[in-house]
Parts: sequence; C-alpha cells; structure tokens
Amino acid sequence: MGMTNLDRKLQAGALLARRVEGDGLMLADAVLLQALSGSRPLTQGERAALQASPLTLRRMRHLADVRRTQHMTWTGSAGLLRAADSGAPLDVLRTDDRMWRLHFVDQGGVPGVVVQLDMDAPGAAQLLAARATIAVRDGAGSMIVQASLDADGECEGPWPFAASPSVHFQRHGARFDVMPVPPST
Repeated sequence: MGMTNLDRKLQAGALLARRVEGDGLMLADAVLLQALSGSRPLTQGERAALQASPLTLRRMRHLADVRRTQHMTWTGSAGLLRAADSGAPLDVLRTDDRMWRLHFVDQGGVPGVVVQLDMDAPGAAQLLAARATIAVRDGAGSMIVQASLDADGECEGPWPFAASPSVHFQRHGARFDVMPVPPST
C-alpha cells in the first residue's frame, strides 16, 4: 500500500522538526533551486546530505515557498467595513488578506483616498515591479479609485462621493474590492 497525502505531510513534518547537533547548510541555494525547478536532479550524495540535514531541508522548503509566491497570480482582494458607525471619521480600511490598506486623507480641504500595498504580502514585489494598475470598488460596484502603483506601492485619488467614506460604505454593502486592471491592448 502506497503513502497517502497525510502520510507524506506527517513524514515531512517529522523530518523538518528534528534537530541534529552541529547541523549546517549542506547544499548551496543554487543547487536547491536547480532541484526545485527540475533543471538538475540531485545526485545520490546530495540527496543523502539533504535527508541528513534538517536545516538544509528547512532551507529548501523556504526556497520552494518563495518560488511558489513569485509565480502566484494575484486575482483580487476584498475587505469589509468592520466597525459600527461611531460618528468618527474613517481613517483606514484593510483587505481581509491584509494585502491592501485604504487611507482616507484630507488633501488641502479635499477628501482623498490613498491605496497602499503591503510590501510583505505574497506577490507584492511582482505587482510593484510591474507598476500594476488596480481598481478599488465599493460594495455596489462603484469606482472609488483606479490608478497604477507608484514606486512606493501606492496610488491615490480624490474621494469621488459626496458622503463621507464611513457613511458611503455603510450605504453600499459595507465592503470593497481591490482588483487588478488588465493592461489595455
């Protein structure tokens, strides 16, 4: 009988959790990355070194996680207005995945919104490098802001509605979405 997916996960967890006295990185990142990409299989000696070194196994897992997030395609983020209306101005909203923050600011007497990318979020580096264009919509689908990210991972615009942000969100589903805008062809 073959190993189940649960058996493999338990075995991997046990291998990663163990400690070996004097353990160190036994293989270079370049070798581990080549093995992960499939461009060069590990030799028998390298496989043995990998299995004998929990630290090297943990490093390989970390490199695999980084590689996976780099190839991840962001398809959008959603957020909710979580507090009841206290009458206080709304300062900031966050998406549920913590990838984006909406800051509500006063731009010289004109209300504005600044959308900020969390630089530690998975895929943030790719969005920033591409200067991705995003659209922020309220729960009714109305556009709040659409712009390309700047070098700081932000974009901004005037607040487009007469009602304050907290009142507007309360009236329009108490939610919002940050979505990628495909490049125009």
